[in-house]
Amino acid sequence: MYRHALMPALLIPLLLATGCAHRLDRQPAPPPGYIGNYEAVRAAQDDPSRGISGVFALTVQATGTEGERIYLNSERDYRHPLNITLNIDAALRPELEKAFGMKLEQLQNRRVLARGTAGRVRIAFIDSNGRQSDKYYYQTQIQIRDANQLRFAP
Repeated sequence: MYRHALMPALLIPLLLATGCAHRLDRQPAPPPGYIGNYEAVRAAQDDPSRGISGVFALTVQATGTEGERIYLNSERDYRHPLNITLNIDAALRPELEKAFGMKLEQLQNRRVLARGTAGRVRIAFIDSNGRQSDKYYYQTQIQIRDANQLRFAP
């Protein structure tokens, strides 16, 4: 029994070192010239004050709204460490839906390109009384302020 308990401890580092383990993110590799989830999140963590600018390729896995904001997420769980959230001004909805030819919520499982800066944003948890708690996490977001920042990936 002792020998079996050591097996996972020895096998996991071996799989990681040889590249046999699955990637943590479910996003396909970005096309050449575009930035993917891993690179965006890593750069935003490494330089929180500047983040990374460019054109990002991601597959929308989940959508959401809150107040005057629309969110398109690259992971089903928006708290996933490799999630990229496109934070969109709701005033852009009509223009974006016309450009895409569909409701933004229908972009789920579609590949999009977003031009902008991916930066780290501190998100506070809300307690049961509706007040901001002292607990938080970081999310990588790209602010979408112009409809021309977002389009379907080729």
